[in-house]
Order: sequence, then structure tokens, then C-alpha cells
Amino acid sequence: MNRIALVAALVSGLLGVIVTPARSDDVTQADTARFLAGMPPSAGSPLEALTKSGHWRSHAKAMDTAFATVEKNTLSKIRVWSRDNVKSPQPTLLYMFGGPDFLFANAFFPDASTYLLVGLEPAGDIPDLMRMQRRGEVAGLGRLESSMRTLLAVSFFITKDMREDLGGSNLQGTIPIIYIFLARSGMEVRDASLVMIDDNGEVKPDDKKGKTSARGVKITFAGLDGRLRTFYYFTTDLANGGVQRGGFLKFAGKLGPADAFHKSASYLMHKDNFSQIRSFVLSQTKTIVQDDSGIPLRYFDQKVWDLYPFGKYHEPLEIFPEGRQSKIAREVFGKAAKIDFGLGYRWRTGESNLLMAVKKPQ
Repeated sequence: MNRIALVAALVSGLLGVIVTPARSDDVTQADTARFLAGMPPSAGSPLEALTKSGHWRSHAKAMDTAFATVEKNTLSKIRVWSRDNVKSPQPTLLYMFGGPDFLFANAFFPDASTYLLVGLEPAGDIPDLMRMQRRGEVAGLGRLESSMRTLLAVSFFITKDMREDLGGSNLQGTIPIIYIFLARSGMEVRDASLVMIDDNGEVKPDDKKGKTSARGVKITFAGLDGRLRTFYYFTTDLANGGVQRGGFLKFAGKLGPADAFHKSASYLMHKDNFSQIRSFVLSQTKTIVQDDSGIPLRYFDQKVWDLYPFGKYHEPLEIFPEGRQSKIAREVFGKAAKIDFGLGYRWRTGESNLLMAVKKPQ
């Protein structure tokens, strides 16, 4: 073998050792979130190559259109409302029954340091797109679009539809949706880990073996200001029997002074078997923003709370007869201020109601 051929062979062999496929560790969580959201990953990211496909480009176009529409019609107006009305936001936001809806949580409470959201849908696994790509499994972007379609169009998730969409996808669970909402809200995901809550209310790494009543994900993220913030999503049962079995309320209580947000909450806190979570929210929070599917008006002691109604009250949809509170609602909403956005089950502009309850100084 001549010298040139020998050198070529050595170089070829050396490259065969050095040039290896991109590893999962090379992909940041921020780029994973941006990819799922239909946004370009950072320059040099291993995910750049995957954005060349027609499948991803179609997904990106659909995401751009959907989020531009909800931003123009709803989110931008909510931010103006929040700026004008939520005067003393607390560092923690509690969004019980919120599912993975960071989008509206952040629009109403953009300055929270900690977000705690709860739903019935499992969190799933931390997305590893490079591993999935090597297996030929980077599919399911269309199902992600479907799972978010109702929230982006009418402001709420349909749990059954979301469960079906996510269950049939390679990108299962709520984490991909949370990533999308974070990225599209201008946030950078810094870290994510699966966690569980023990009976003492302590957050522990989830090895998927330990017994717990609350499993989920902890995400650290930052906005344009670089301030690190925390997002928790847990799957747990918020009925009385569920919260009695584990440490979820102990954990939530350790988060300190909080605000709360309720939207499209199926009127569950109108029922007696959700009295404990209702009482917890009333005792733990300073400001509550909600539509009528949240805490019933009769539980706001006006010696304790100042009530600020907005929009127009309508009777609940027929499938929620337990949510009717016509007499007191007519009194409270009789002189309500107008809002220029839709929200909740009565999502059309001009048909929605919103209540801001602010706890009086003690």
C-alpha cells in the first residue's frame, strides 16, 4: 500500500471512530421545546437537520398560524386586562384542574416565580428526540396539534380528546404540550425532571417504583430577563379522598403565599367531595381569578374578599347542572365591567364571565 493510500485508510478509520451520530446529551431541553413548538432550534443543534423535513415544516406553519391567532384574539387582550387589574401578584400561582395550560396561566399571571398546575393526564417522559429519531419514531407532531386545537380555539382542553390524541402518539403525556406552551410564550427551558410527592409533601425524583398519589414533572425555565422560574405539573386526584391519601396539599402549602386561577374546571369545586381543595385555595391565596366553573360565589365571604366581576354571566351548559348559581350571580355580575376576550365554556367574546376576588388586608 503506498503512503497516500495508507494515510487515506488511517484517516478513514479515524473518522469512523470520531464521527458518531449526535447524542441525546447534545440536545438541550430548550431546543427540544422549540422543535416541538415549530420554532427553529439554536444554530448547530443536532435537531437542525430534522427541521428540513416537509413534515416538520408543515407542523411549524400550523403552529405559527394557530399561535398568531390566539395571541391576537385572546392572549394579548388578557395581558392588558391583567396589567390593569392584578395589582399585587404573589410569587406562586396555583392552577388546580388546569392540565398543562401554561399558556393562559402565564397570560394572566406573567410574573409568577412558581407555577403549580394539576390535571388527570399523565406527564409522560422527558422527550428525547434524538433517540426517537434513531428509531424512526419522530412522528406524532400532528397529534400534538390536535391535542391543543380546542385550547387554542376556544380556551379549554377536552380531556377525553386530549387523552386519545396523546395516547396514540410517540410523544405521549403532557410534557410535550407544556414545552410548546413555554417556548411559544418566549421562555427557555433550562432543565426538566420527573418527580413525585411523598406523604410528607416533599418532592423526590420519580423512579416510577415508589408509591405516591402525585407524579409529574418539574421544569426550570427563564424568560427574556434571565430570571429562573419553576413549573410543576402533577397528575393527582383532587377529590377529598385523593388529597387525603398523599402529601400534595402539604407540598402546595409549602410554596407560600399564592394566587389562584380557575378556568373550565368542570364545576368540580361546586361539589361537596371537592370541599378540601376548595377550602385550601381560599385559605392559601391572596387573589383568585376565575370563570364561574371555579369556586362558587357563595364561598367568598365578603368580610374577607373584595369581589370584582367582569363580563356577562350565563347559566352553565346543560351538562353542568351543579354549577347553577343564578340568584347570587345576578347580584354580583349586575354591574360587571366589560371584557374584550372570550374564556371558558362560554368562550365567545361577549358571553364570558370573569371574577377577580382579592383578599382584604388582615
